[in-house]
Amino acid sequence: MKKIILNFALAVVLSSCESEGVIYENAYVIEDINLIDPIDGIAENMSVVVRGNKIIETFKTKEVKLSSKNEIYVGSGKFLLPGLWDTHIHFSYERDLSSAMPNLFLAHGITSVRDTGGEFDFVNKFKEESIEQPKTKSRVKIAGPLIDGKFNVYDGSSPTFPLLSIQNNDLEQLEKNALYLVEKKVDFLKAYEMLSHEQFKLLAGIAKKHNLKLTGHVPLSMNVIDASNMGLNSIEHLRNIELSMTNQSDELFEERKNLLKNETNIKGSTLRTMLHQKQRMRSIYSLDSSKIKDVVKVLAKNDTWQIPTMRLYKNFALKKYKNLEYFSLLDLLPPTKKEEWINEINLIPPSLDQQVIEYTEWSSKMVRYMHKNGIKFMAGTDTPIGYLIPGLSLHQELEDLQSSGLSELETIQTATTNPAEYFNIQDSLGRIKSGFIADLIVLDKNPLDDISNTKSIHAVIKDGHYMKRAYLDSLLSN
Repeated sequence: MKKIILNFALAVVLSSCESEGVIYENAYVIEDINLIDPIDGIAENMSVVVRGNKIIETFKTKEVKLSSKNEIYVGSGKFLLPGLWDTHIHFSYERDLSSAMPNLFLAHGITSVRDTGGEFDFVNKFKEESIEQPKTKSRVKIAGPLIDGKFNVYDGSSPTFPLLSIQNNDLEQLEKNALYLVEKKVDFLKAYEMLSHEQFKLLAGIAKKHNLKLTGHVPLSMNVIDASNMGLNSIEHLRNIELSMTNQSDELFEERKNLLKNETNIKGSTLRTMLHQKQRMRSIYSLDSSKIKDVVKVLAKNDTWQIPTMRLYKNFALKKYKNLEYFSLLDLLPPTKKEEWINEINLIPPSLDQQVIEYTEWSSKMVRYMHKNGIKFMAGTDTPIGYLIPGLSLHQELEDLQSSGLSELETIQTATTNPAEYFNIQDSLGRIKSGFIADLIVLDKNPLDDISNTKSIHAVIKDGHYMKRAYLDSLLSN
């Protein structure tokens, strides 16, 4: 008898659903949209149910009749993508721009960022704001300051080299500074170029012990294979890997060791620039295919990811920021910052440096080669360095990654699932699946047809909060 009553009750519910349609309480539905999951690819004419900050269900639109009582956003002809990451930004590079950066990120569909170097107290306030206001602020992961050596580069001595790093004169000081950052609960650590071999080894050990990723530039005191073997989990800008890929690598290493003694005690920024000028293009002009193969094989084996910041290099090489079209894009910035950038850009000579162009071309070829050999990438830009506009620059970076050999879907992975995996949150972020956090963007055009269509943002959903285009435009009003 009990079974008969239960079946009757179920029949009543189903009958109600058939006549009135399914109602999702305390939720909204994005109806009849094309899902682009970074792993599964495209699924057409789907509906997505969001409750709170989670995706609770996805289904074929034609298979479920919805009640008109639901809160419904019509997605016909549009495309749903996970929210994007910019995995290399600096809030503290231009502090007078920093307060505008969160809105610029969100308006461009950047729902998560990775700050790769700045004074802890300054960058941590952006992380805290993102935690306190998850529905209106992009997620923020921070490294705190760059961990540099005795002759630190970003020492605050000039606008070009603001205070982004901490100096470490010896192993004891480095251990103290690194453990302070661990105690402050940074999300990863960043090694910089002037660390000694011993300092880097100690830092890598601290990162491993505390289960933190270690990213950075390959220290000039080392080769890239040793750095990867010791625990460098990712490399920013492909920085200094070419020094280990040349038939002159041993000779260049001996030269660097002598110069790094810095017997004349010049500034760290000056010393680093001198070393780059002496050795970067010598390496590019004497590349050894067998050494390239050896380096890439080790990086792949160790799962040492790359954040190549290709648009940064292209901006410097081709001086794209001097184009009139680029000037119009500067309207996205606060007026005083726009004026400042224009004044600075106008002072830059228009002539191009052929060596910078060649280095940029090499970077693109290296991304293609690494991709073919199993190395993973994350999309990052270094904004606002190089006059790269926060938010917009990530979409430009995606274009450059795609043109360097990644498919459109693989390019999308560099700004969605790959960063989630990097931070070990791949089971809750970066995909369009039931149970995942609803950080999403609605696009008017298909990015699988043209990756630049990631810019066709119709709406942004952050932590389940649906923000229409009009609201996003208000974020851009200065």
